[in-house]
Amino acid sequence: MSKKAVASASNVEQAKKRAILIIVPGIVAVVILYIFSLTIGAYQITFDEALSGFVEIISTLGHPDDMGSKVIMQLRMPRSIAVILVGSGLAIAGAVMQAMIHNPLVDPYVTGVSSGASFGVILLTLGGVISAANVTTMWFIPLGAVAGAVGGFMVTMLVAESAGGKAMSYVLGGTIIAAGLSAATTLILSFNADRIHSITMWMFGSFSSITWNNILVMIVPIVAILIIILFQARKLNVMLLGETQAQYLGMNSRNYKRNMLILSAILTAFCVAFCGTIGFIGLIVPHLCRMVVGGDHRVLIPTSMVVGSLVLLAADIICKSGSAGELPIGAITSVVGVPFFVYLMVKEGKRYAM
Repeated sequence: MSKKAVASASNVEQAKKRAILIIVPGIVAVVILYIFSLTIGAYQITFDEALSGFVEIISTLGHPDDMGSKVIMQLRMPRSIAVILVGSGLAIAGAVMQAMIHNPLVDPYVTGVSSGASFGVILLTLGGVISAANVTTMWFIPLGAVAGAVGGFMVTMLVAESAGGKAMSYVLGGTIIAAGLSAATTLILSFNADRIHSITMWMFGSFSSITWNNILVMIVPIVAILIIILFQARKLNVMLLGETQAQYLGMNSRNYKRNMLILSAILTAFCVAFCGTIGFIGLIVPHLCRMVVGGDHRVLIPTSMVVGSLVLLAADIICKSGSAGELPIGAITSVVGVPFFVYLMVKEGKRYAM
Protein backbone atom coordinates (compact mmCIF):
# COMPACT_ATOMS: atom_id res chain seq x y z
CA MET A 1 0.00 0.00 0.00
CA SER A 2 1.37 3.43 -0.96
CA LYS A 3 2.13 6.14 1.58
CA LYS A 4 -0.70 8.22 0.12
CA ALA A 5 -3.22 5.40 0.61
CA VAL A 6 -1.98 4.82 4.16
CA ALA A 7 -2.31 8.53 4.95
CA SER A 8 -5.80 8.60 3.46
CA ALA A 9 -6.89 5.58 5.52
CA SER A 10 -5.42 7.19 8.62
CA ASN A 11 -7.35 10.40 7.96
CA VAL A 12 -10.60 8.45 7.60
CA GLU A 13 -10.00 6.68 10.90
CA GLN A 14 -9.22 9.96 12.65
CA ALA A 15 -12.38 11.50 11.21
CA LYS A 16 -14.43 8.56 12.49
CA LYS A 17 -12.91 8.93 15.96
CA ARG A 18 -13.65 12.66 16.01
CA ALA A 19 -17.20 11.96 14.83
CA ILE A 20 -17.73 9.44 17.63
CA LEU A 21 -16.43 11.99 20.14
CA ILE A 22 -19.11 14.38 18.88
CA ILE A 23 -22.00 11.98 18.24
CA VAL A 24 -21.98 10.04 21.51
CA PRO A 25 -21.76 13.05 23.88
CA GLY A 26 -24.06 14.90 21.46
CA ILE A 27 -26.80 12.27 21.79
CA VAL A 28 -26.46 12.43 25.59
CA ALA A 29 -26.69 16.23 25.42
CA VAL A 30 -29.79 16.03 23.18
CA VAL A 31 -31.51 13.76 25.72
CA ILE A 32 -30.61 16.08 28.62
CA LEU A 33 -31.72 19.17 26.69
CA TYR A 34 -34.91 17.39 25.67
CA ILE A 35 -35.81 16.70 29.31
CA PHE A 36 -34.78 20.25 30.25
CA SER A 37 -36.97 21.68 27.48
CA LEU A 38 -39.96 20.01 29.15
CA THR A 39 -39.44 22.29 32.17
CA ILE A 40 -39.67 25.57 30.21
CA GLY A 41 -43.08 27.22 29.91
CA ALA A 42 -45.82 29.10 31.74
CA TYR A 43 -46.59 26.11 33.94
CA GLN A 44 -43.65 25.67 36.32
CA ILE A 45 -42.04 22.23 36.25
CA THR A 46 -38.67 21.28 37.76
CA PHE A 47 -36.14 19.06 36.04
CA ASP A 48 -36.85 16.20 38.47
CA GLU A 49 -40.59 16.58 37.85
CA ALA A 50 -40.02 16.63 34.09
CA LEU A 51 -37.91 13.47 34.30
CA SER A 52 -40.40 11.64 36.51
CA GLY A 53 -43.28 12.88 34.33
CA PHE A 54 -41.54 11.64 31.20
CA VAL A 55 -41.02 8.22 32.81
CA GLU A 56 -44.69 8.17 33.90
CA ILE A 57 -45.86 8.99 30.38
CA ILE A 58 -43.77 6.16 28.97
CA SER A 59 -44.91 3.67 31.63
CA THR A 60 -48.62 4.57 31.29
CA LEU A 61 -48.42 4.64 27.46
CA GLY A 62 -49.44 8.30 27.35
CA HIS A 63 -52.10 8.34 30.06
CA PRO A 64 -50.56 10.24 33.01
CA ASP A 65 -52.59 11.27 36.07
CA ASP A 66 -51.07 14.49 37.41
CA MET A 67 -51.41 17.93 35.81
CA GLY A 68 -47.68 18.46 35.22
CA SER A 69 -47.34 15.22 33.28
CA LYS A 70 -50.38 16.10 31.17
CA VAL A 71 -48.83 19.48 30.29
CA ILE A 72 -45.63 17.68 29.32
CA MET A 73 -47.51 15.07 27.32
CA GLN A 74 -49.86 17.35 25.40
CA LEU A 75 -47.78 20.49 24.88
CA ARG A 76 -44.08 20.12 25.48
CA MET A 77 -43.16 16.64 24.30
CA PRO A 78 -44.47 17.02 20.73
CA ARG A 79 -42.87 20.44 20.47
CA SER A 80 -39.41 19.21 21.48
CA ILE A 81 -39.69 16.14 19.23
CA ALA A 82 -40.51 18.47 16.33
CA VAL A 83 -37.47 20.62 17.18
CA ILE A 84 -35.21 17.54 17.04
CA LEU A 85 -36.69 16.41 13.72
CA VAL A 86 -36.45 19.85 12.14
CA GLY A 87 -32.94 20.51 13.45
CA SER A 88 -31.56 17.29 12.02
CA GLY A 89 -33.58 17.63 8.79
CA LEU A 90 -32.47 21.18 7.98
CA ALA A 91 -28.85 20.36 8.80
CA ILE A 92 -28.82 17.37 6.44
CA ALA A 93 -30.65 19.28 3.71
CA GLY A 94 -27.94 21.94 3.92
CA ALA A 95 -25.16 19.34 3.85
CA VAL A 96 -26.56 17.71 0.71
CA MET A 97 -27.04 21.03 -1.07
CA GLN A 98 -23.49 22.09 -0.26
CA ALA A 99 -22.16 18.79 -1.60
CA MET A 100 -24.20 18.91 -4.82
CA ILE A 101 -23.50 22.57 -5.58
CA HIS A 102 -19.91 22.55 -4.23
CA ASN A 103 -20.49 25.71 -2.25
CA PRO A 104 -20.51 26.06 1.58
CA LEU A 105 -22.61 29.23 1.23
CA VAL A 106 -25.81 27.43 0.20
CA ASP A 107 -28.56 26.03 2.38
CA PRO A 108 -32.36 25.67 2.12
CA TYR A 109 -32.84 29.24 3.37
CA VAL A 110 -30.36 30.87 0.99
CA THR A 111 -31.48 28.93 -2.10
CA GLY A 112 -35.12 29.96 -1.70
CA VAL A 113 -36.41 26.52 -0.68
CA SER A 114 -37.66 27.67 2.72
CA SER A 115 -39.30 30.75 1.17
CA GLY A 116 -40.99 28.54 -1.42
CA ALA A 117 -42.32 26.21 1.27
CA SER A 118 -43.64 29.17 3.25
CA PHE A 119 -45.30 30.62 0.16
CA GLY A 120 -46.98 27.28 -0.56
CA VAL A 121 -48.38 27.10 2.96
CA ILE A 122 -49.55 30.74 2.96
CA LEU A 123 -51.18 30.28 -0.44
CA LEU A 124 -53.13 27.28 0.85
CA THR A 125 -54.17 28.67 4.22
CA LEU A 126 -54.76 32.35 3.35
CA GLY A 127 -55.08 32.30 -0.42
CA GLY A 128 -58.49 30.66 -0.39
CA VAL A 129 -57.40 27.23 -1.63
CA ILE A 130 -58.49 25.57 1.60
CA SER A 131 -60.14 26.80 4.75
CA ALA A 132 -57.83 27.23 7.74
CA ALA A 133 -60.58 25.76 9.90
CA ASN A 134 -60.86 22.59 7.85
CA VAL A 135 -59.80 19.40 9.60
CA THR A 136 -57.98 18.22 6.48
CA THR A 137 -55.74 21.31 6.58
CA MET A 138 -53.21 19.27 8.56
CA TRP A 139 -52.71 17.00 5.55
CA PHE A 140 -52.76 19.74 2.91
CA ILE A 141 -50.19 21.99 4.60
CA PRO A 142 -47.22 19.64 3.94
CA LEU A 143 -48.37 19.20 0.33
CA GLY A 144 -48.43 22.97 -0.13
CA ALA A 145 -45.01 23.24 1.49
CA VAL A 146 -43.56 20.52 -0.76
CA ALA A 147 -45.04 22.07 -3.90
CA GLY A 148 -43.74 25.52 -2.95
CA ALA A 149 -40.29 24.27 -1.95
CA VAL A 150 -39.74 22.13 -5.04
CA GLY A 151 -41.23 24.76 -7.35
CA GLY A 152 -39.14 27.54 -5.81
CA PHE A 153 -35.94 25.52 -6.02
CA MET A 154 -36.63 24.39 -9.60
CA VAL A 155 -36.85 28.05 -10.59
CA THR A 156 -33.64 28.75 -8.66
CA MET A 157 -31.92 25.90 -10.52
CA LEU A 158 -33.20 27.24 -13.84
CA VAL A 159 -31.87 30.73 -13.09
CA ALA A 160 -28.55 29.38 -11.82
CA GLU A 161 -28.05 27.04 -14.80
CA SER A 162 -28.96 29.84 -17.20
CA ALA A 163 -26.29 31.98 -15.54
CA GLY A 164 -23.64 29.33 -16.14
CA GLY A 165 -24.30 26.88 -13.34
CA LYS A 166 -21.44 28.18 -11.20
CA ALA A 167 -21.58 27.67 -7.44
CA MET A 168 -22.27 31.32 -6.61
CA SER A 169 -25.04 31.43 -9.22
CA TYR A 170 -27.17 29.28 -6.92
CA VAL A 171 -26.71 31.75 -4.06
CA LEU A 172 -27.63 34.74 -6.21
CA GLY A 173 -30.46 32.90 -7.96
CA GLY A 174 -31.85 31.72 -4.62
CA THR A 175 -31.69 35.23 -3.21
CA ILE A 176 -33.63 36.60 -6.18
CA ILE A 177 -36.30 33.87 -6.06
CA ALA A 178 -36.62 34.16 -2.27
CA ALA A 179 -37.18 37.90 -2.62
CA GLY A 180 -39.89 37.32 -5.23
CA LEU A 181 -41.62 34.67 -3.13
CA SER A 182 -41.48 36.91 -0.05
CA ALA A 183 -43.09 39.71 -2.05
CA ALA A 184 -45.86 37.36 -3.21
CA THR A 185 -46.39 36.20 0.37
CA THR A 186 -46.66 39.81 1.52
CA LEU A 187 -49.32 40.49 -1.13
CA ILE A 188 -51.39 37.53 0.08
CA LEU A 189 -51.06 38.74 3.67
CA SER A 190 -52.12 42.26 2.70
CA PHE A 191 -55.46 40.86 1.48
CA ASN A 192 -55.93 38.96 4.73
CA ALA A 193 -55.16 41.66 7.28
CA ASP A 194 -57.63 40.22 9.79
CA ARG A 195 -55.68 36.96 9.94
CA ILE A 196 -52.14 38.32 9.84
CA HIS A 197 -51.62 38.03 13.59
CA SER A 198 -52.29 34.29 13.61
CA ILE A 199 -49.78 33.62 10.83
CA THR A 200 -47.04 36.14 11.68
CA MET A 201 -45.49 34.08 14.47
CA TRP A 202 -45.44 31.04 12.19
CA MET A 203 -43.72 33.01 9.42
CA PHE A 204 -40.87 34.01 11.72
CA GLY A 205 -40.50 30.43 12.95
CA SER A 206 -42.35 28.96 15.90
CA PHE A 207 -42.98 25.55 17.43
CA SER A 208 -45.69 26.82 19.79
CA SER A 209 -48.57 25.24 17.85
CA ILE A 210 -47.05 21.79 17.29
CA THR A 211 -49.34 18.90 18.25
CA TRP A 212 -49.04 15.12 18.18
CA ASN A 213 -51.05 15.13 14.95
CA ASN A 214 -48.39 17.33 13.37
CA ILE A 215 -45.70 14.94 14.58
CA LEU A 216 -47.50 12.03 12.92
CA VAL A 217 -47.43 13.90 9.61
CA MET A 218 -43.80 15.02 9.97
CA ILE A 219 -41.97 12.06 11.41
CA VAL A 220 -42.39 9.42 8.69
CA PRO A 221 -41.22 11.48 5.66
CA ILE A 222 -38.43 13.23 7.58
CA VAL A 223 -37.01 10.03 9.07
CA ALA A 224 -37.42 8.17 5.77
CA ILE A 225 -35.55 10.85 3.81
CA LEU A 226 -32.80 11.03 6.45
CA ILE A 227 -32.29 7.27 6.15
CA ILE A 228 -32.20 7.48 2.34
CA ILE A 229 -29.55 10.22 2.52
CA LEU A 230 -27.51 8.21 5.03
CA PHE A 231 -27.33 5.37 2.51
CA GLN A 232 -26.25 7.83 -0.20
CA ALA A 233 -23.11 8.90 1.70
CA ARG A 234 -20.66 7.13 -0.62
CA LYS A 235 -22.25 8.58 -3.76
CA LEU A 236 -22.24 12.03 -2.17
CA ASN A 237 -18.49 11.58 -1.63
CA VAL A 238 -18.08 10.72 -5.30
CA MET A 239 -19.99 13.87 -6.29
CA LEU A 240 -17.46 15.93 -4.34
CA LEU A 241 -14.95 15.02 -7.06
CA GLY A 242 -17.06 16.91 -9.60
CA GLU A 243 -19.75 15.91 -12.09
CA THR A 244 -17.28 14.97 -14.82
CA GLN A 245 -15.24 12.71 -12.54
CA ALA A 246 -18.45 11.13 -11.19
CA GLN A 247 -19.49 10.30 -14.75
CA TYR A 248 -16.13 8.62 -15.37
CA LEU A 249 -16.87 6.46 -12.32
CA GLY A 250 -20.18 5.30 -13.78
CA MET A 251 -22.66 7.74 -12.22
CA ASN A 252 -25.30 9.70 -14.09
CA SER A 253 -24.14 12.74 -12.15
CA ARG A 254 -26.54 15.28 -13.68
CA ASN A 255 -29.67 13.28 -12.83
CA TYR A 256 -28.28 12.29 -9.44
CA LYS A 257 -27.57 15.93 -8.59
CA ARG A 258 -31.08 16.99 -9.60
CA ASN A 259 -32.73 14.15 -7.68
CA MET A 260 -30.76 14.77 -4.49
CA LEU A 261 -31.45 18.51 -4.59
CA ILE A 262 -35.18 17.89 -5.04
CA LEU A 263 -35.08 15.35 -2.20
CA SER A 264 -33.43 17.98 -0.01
CA ALA A 265 -36.14 20.47 -0.98
CA ILE A 266 -38.85 17.97 0.02
CA LEU A 267 -37.07 17.32 3.33
CA THR A 268 -36.97 21.06 3.98
CA ALA A 269 -40.66 21.40 3.13
CA PHE A 270 -41.71 18.86 5.75
CA CYS A 271 -39.41 20.57 8.25
CA VAL A 272 -40.93 24.04 7.83
CA ALA A 273 -44.54 23.07 7.06
CA PHE A 274 -45.75 23.37 10.66
CA CYS A 275 -43.09 25.60 12.22
CA GLY A 276 -42.40 28.25 9.57
CA THR A 277 -39.14 29.52 8.12
CA ILE A 278 -36.05 28.77 10.20
CA GLY A 279 -32.92 30.08 8.56
CA PHE A 280 -29.24 29.22 8.57
CA ILE A 281 -29.34 25.89 10.45
CA GLY A 282 -28.55 24.19 7.15
CA LEU A 283 -25.68 26.64 6.61
CA ILE A 284 -24.01 26.76 10.02
CA VAL A 285 -24.25 23.16 11.24
CA PRO A 286 -22.80 21.26 8.23
CA HIS A 287 -19.99 23.79 7.91
CA LEU A 288 -19.01 23.55 11.58
CA CYS A 289 -19.17 19.74 11.47
CA ARG A 290 -17.11 19.69 8.29
CA MET A 291 -14.42 21.74 10.01
CA VAL A 292 -14.15 19.06 12.73
CA VAL A 293 -14.80 15.71 11.00
CA GLY A 294 -13.96 16.58 7.39
CA GLY A 295 -16.02 16.21 4.23
CA ASP A 296 -16.60 12.44 4.27
CA HIS A 297 -20.40 12.17 4.29
CA ARG A 298 -20.27 8.80 6.05
CA VAL A 299 -19.33 10.73 9.20
CA LEU A 300 -20.53 14.22 8.27
CA ILE A 301 -24.20 13.27 7.90
CA PRO A 302 -24.70 11.56 11.30
CA THR A 303 -22.63 14.25 13.00
CA SER A 304 -24.72 17.02 11.40
CA MET A 305 -27.94 15.28 12.44
CA VAL A 306 -26.91 15.26 16.10
CA VAL A 307 -25.45 18.77 16.13
CA GLY A 308 -28.44 20.18 14.21
CA SER A 309 -30.85 18.74 16.77
CA LEU A 310 -28.72 20.06 19.63
CA VAL A 311 -28.41 23.58 18.19
CA LEU A 312 -32.11 23.97 17.45
CA LEU A 313 -33.10 22.54 20.85
CA ALA A 314 -30.87 25.15 22.52
CA ALA A 315 -32.38 27.89 20.34
CA ASP A 316 -35.93 26.77 21.20
CA ILE A 317 -35.14 26.81 24.92
CA ILE A 318 -33.85 30.39 24.54
CA CYS A 319 -37.07 31.32 22.72
CA LYS A 320 -39.27 29.91 25.48
CA SER A 321 -37.18 31.56 28.20
CA GLY A 322 -37.80 35.15 27.01
CA SER A 323 -39.18 37.43 29.72
CA ALA A 324 -41.32 39.33 27.20
CA GLY A 325 -43.07 36.22 25.88
CA GLU A 326 -41.97 33.61 23.38
CA LEU A 327 -39.43 34.77 20.83
CA PRO A 328 -39.55 33.69 17.16
CA ILE A 329 -36.96 30.96 16.68
CA GLY A 330 -36.29 32.02 13.09
CA ALA A 331 -35.07 35.38 14.39
CA ILE A 332 -32.78 33.69 16.92
CA THR A 333 -31.13 31.48 14.30
CA SER A 334 -30.80 34.42 11.92
CA VAL A 335 -29.08 36.56 14.58
CA VAL A 336 -26.35 33.94 14.67
CA GLY A 337 -26.58 32.91 11.02
CA VAL A 338 -26.21 36.31 9.32
CA PRO A 339 -22.78 37.11 10.84
CA PHE A 340 -21.68 33.55 10.10
CA PHE A 341 -22.83 33.90 6.47
CA VAL A 342 -20.89 37.18 6.18
CA TYR A 343 -17.82 35.41 7.60
CA LEU A 344 -18.13 32.65 5.01
CA MET A 345 -18.61 35.18 2.21
CA VAL A 346 -15.43 37.02 3.22
CA LYS A 347 -13.44 33.82 3.74
CA GLU A 348 -14.71 31.69 0.84
CA GLY A 349 -16.33 34.15 -1.58
CA LYS A 350 -13.37 34.53 -3.94
CA ARG A 351 -13.35 30.77 -4.58
CA TYR A 352 -16.98 30.81 -5.71
CA ALA A 353 -17.15 33.75 -8.09
CA MET A 354 -19.69 33.63 -10.90
